[in-house]
Amino acid sequence: MKRIWLTFGILALLASPVYAEDEIVPVQIDIRTYDGVEVPAGTFIPVESAQEISTQYCQDGYKVRFTSTSDLYMHDTNIIPLNTAFLGYVEGVHDPVVGTNASMKIKITKMVLPDGFEIPIRGYVYTSNNNLIGGEMTEPAEWIKIPHYQAKFANNTTLQIRPGRTRKMGSHTVVTSGENRLIILVDPVEVTHTLTN
Repeated sequence: MKRIWLTFGILALLASPVYAEDEIVPVQIDIRTYDGVEVPAGTFIPVESAQEISTQYCQDGYKVRFTSTSDLYMHDTNIIPLNTAFLGYVEGVHDPVVGTNASMKIKITKMVLPDGFEIPIRGYVYTSNNNLIGGEMTEPAEWIKIPHYQAKFANNTTLQIRPGRTRKMGSHTVVTSGENRLIILVDPVEVTHTLTN
């Protein structure tokens, strides 16, 4: 029985690897499994403009930057931390005309987390007018006064004022630096990288 245990011990020593003192031993690290969080389309992200954006000097393709103003949590995970940068460009600039102010759309294509990790996204700076910033009707250029005489009462006249046919020239639309806006996602975003404290 002693021979069997002795043989088993010798075989175990021979089977174990021997390392020199200067040799680096690789260490296997267990990697944590991580399921990403899907941020659904239609999610609003509060942001602040980092620069002034105006239809007066910005053309199609003008690069823009916004910064998130708060942490966005989903399932107890901070998926979009404070000061995340949102990068995009101006899309579809329309100059002002008589009766209509200038308008533009701002498309967002990428978010950059504070540690520099980039995630591609598809979103727009949100407005209730199909994400079109500006494009409102201008004030009337003239007002027409119409008197209404009331026969039942002596010398009693009501004056009605209505807009005329012409309108004023439109003005340029501006998103000022530091202005608070909302970004709406038009496609879901898979966030697999989050920051931890």
